[in-house]
Amino acid sequence: MINLPKDFEIRMQDMLKDAYPDFVRSYDGKKCQALRVNTLKTGVEEFLEKQSFFDRESARRVPWESRGFYYEETAQPGKHPFHEAGVYYIQEPSAMLPVSLLGAGPNEKILDLCAAPGGKSTQIASYMENKGFLLCNEIHPARAKILSQNIERMGIKNALVTNETPQKLSELFGEYFDRILVDAPCSGEGMFRKNEEAIGEWSLENVRLCAERQAAILDCADLMLRAGGTLVYSTCTFSREENEENVEGFLQRHPGYELIRMERLYPHMAEGEGHFAAVLKKGGDVPAGYQGFLQNGLQRGISIKDVKEFADFQNENLKNFESRLLEEGGERIVKFGGQLYLMPKGMPSVAGLKVLRAGLHLGEIKKNRFEPSHALALALKEDEAAHCMELCSDADKNDMSVTNLYLNGQTLVRQGEKGWYLMTCRGYSIGWGKLAGQVMKNHYPKGLRK
Repeated sequence: MINLPKDFEIRMQDMLKDAYPDFVRSYDGKKCQALRVNTLKTGVEEFLEKQSFFDRESARRVPWESRGFYYEETAQPGKHPFHEAGVYYIQEPSAMLPVSLLGAGPNEKILDLCAAPGGKSTQIASYMENKGFLLCNEIHPARAKILSQNIERMGIKNALVTNETPQKLSELFGEYFDRILVDAPCSGEGMFRKNEEAIGEWSLENVRLCAERQAAILDCADLMLRAGGTLVYSTCTFSREENEENVEGFLQRHPGYELIRMERLYPHMAEGEGHFAAVLKKGGDVPAGYQGFLQNGLQRGISIKDVKEFADFQNENLKNFESRLLEEGGERIVKFGGQLYLMPKGMPSVAGLKVLRAGLHLGEIKKNRFEPSHALALALKEDEAAHCMELCSDADKNDMSVTNLYLNGQTLVRQGEKGWYLMTCRGYSIGWGKLAGQVMKNHYPKGLRK
């Protein structure tokens, strides 16, 4: 039995009344675990056909996210090569709720203001289909790095990842975004069952401080949301002070908004931990083609013609890839030293911003040659690479031995035309190899090797 803080128990008894005993008993129940299929990589039905984590016929979907599936602890999807390939994101089921309410779609401008570790950003990106502009921000540098890594693993092309304060961003983006998610840092009461360390950090004073911080973040979000836009505010806590009272306070300060919907998930009523989400609609309309205010304007890029090394690599090793659009006069490559990025169309200027990722990292120019990035491999599909090597062609879904050798950094012996190869696991890209003299040199990043 979890030892809950006394002040927390008193407050929850007052909130839940007769349902409180059921709530307390839920802490002795089994923790729910789920994964969310990354539709940038695969279709849900294709995933169900290829996976081996649960019986397809009895697969249980997360009620509020059709791409989410529950799994048993014994499945261990985090140890499967599909995880490294970004085929899915392991995510607490209740945490999938806010994005399901956001209504994200292609060709929009969307901000995830408190984005680490990246579960909700990657969920938003899957609904955007790599079309439009997604800004993923995290104020803490270490967590921002994890966010950037998850954006890479899931093959996302249209995201700018920053490490800034909400206040700084609100000075640069005036009524710019169509949709904003504020999954605010909170007292974490909804995670007590999952993370007992949160219990030791909890206090009524911390709840109050969190509520104040959340209100300030929401006010910054208002400055960045266009008229008619949607704001979703969410927390993983039960406190009314951080949830309903914060929403009420925001509406009082910003009477032009309308509360569309409010949802609460409790562990004794849903298969998941505690979560809260509110959907707020900003009043007004905007004309067609509205851009909003950008203090530094749009980012200027260069043409593929200006980076011969990458153009040569593309001609030799890629086909049907988005970068071929650049040959038609687009200037979407951004160069930082020797590093090349394919920026989203219409990406705002990164001047003055702490940037971790400015779109899709293509790779690096080294001594007049181009070396592709791991991010580029993960963003590619089989039909976009001139050479592919399937690491697990066996019909047995559980036979991943060769794939695991690759993930361990082993050199493989193979025959074929020399050059760069997109390494795949059941058709899903997982990294690069370079073949020369029947030796496939392993280019899986050393920091990721098992």
